[in-house]
Amino acid sequence: MALPTYASPLEKVWHYAYLAICAAIFFFLIAPIVVVIPLSFNAEPYFTFTDKMLSLDPEGYSLRWYDSLLTFGMARPDAPRDLTWWADAWQNAKWVNAAKSSIIIGVFSTLVATVLGTLAALGLSRPEMPWRRAIMAILISPMIVPIIITATGMFFFYSNPCEPLTWIGLDPQCGRLAGTYLGVILAHATLGIPFVIITVTATLVGFDQSLNRAAASLGANPRTTFFRITMPLILPGVISGALFAFVTSFDEVVAVLFIAGPDQQTIPRQMWNGIREQISPAILAVATLLVIFSIALLTTVELLRRRSERLRGLTPR
Repeated sequence: MALPTYASPLEKVWHYAYLAICAAIFFFLIAPIVVVIPLSFNAEPYFTFTDKMLSLDPEGYSLRWYDSLLTFGMARPDAPRDLTWWADAWQNAKWVNAAKSSIIIGVFSTLVATVLGTLAALGLSRPEMPWRRAIMAILISPMIVPIIITATGMFFFYSNPCEPLTWIGLDPQCGRLAGTYLGVILAHATLGIPFVIITVTATLVGFDQSLNRAAASLGANPRTTFFRITMPLILPGVISGALFAFVTSFDEVVAVLFIAGPDQQTIPRQMWNGIREQISPAILAVATLLVIFSIALLTTVELLRRRSERLRGLTPR
């Protein structure tokens, strides 16, 4: 924003100093992420810039680490790249299997978190709801409590989920949730619910409750009112919360290390194993793809936020 013509010299100095401080903070935050991108194209198996890369020599750059995401773990990586090769990559490549596990867990945990979080936000938005602040604090506690504590508690609970029922004299037949896809999905849903609650609650702040009362006065039942009136207006907030829940699931590694079994090898867990067992610039290639994926999701969230504000009349069309 340009300074007005009547700005004093001190105001001009503060304006440009403020811009410089913001630029420095932005550079401090974004530099560690940006530096990963060119390193992922390194032709050598190093995590540093080589002389050829610094001199912009084309021989210093390569897509070998992106190619290794498909070939690492394959039975025949050097075979001709026909349908058999792609089937081998789909079945045996470790990074491909990790991506499949992350997507499966992320999608189902997002569905659970979105449904439960939206219902909770709708209940907390009603003025007659008792103990709203206390319930809100409990529901968003997974976002506040350190993840290592949450993961440890989940591990002990998932090891014997029926133990609380045993304390009160019941003896139900329950299986272990630890080491199963269901356990990881429920754990990630627990971590994603607070984001859905916060985004949907923020959307409901500007919601006109008289619309629901008008629909009821015209004979609409609660289900029709929700799907025809409430849901279209809060849909941008619901989708934003779902995207945040999906990103939380896609990025989570601590809970996976505690709960998941050998079959639930997600991308963050595969990156963790790669750092501990086999340091390879392929990790930088995965990080670059995740940065691009995150930017796309954040752009979508911002567009949905603006659409939500237009629908609620907070900004001009």
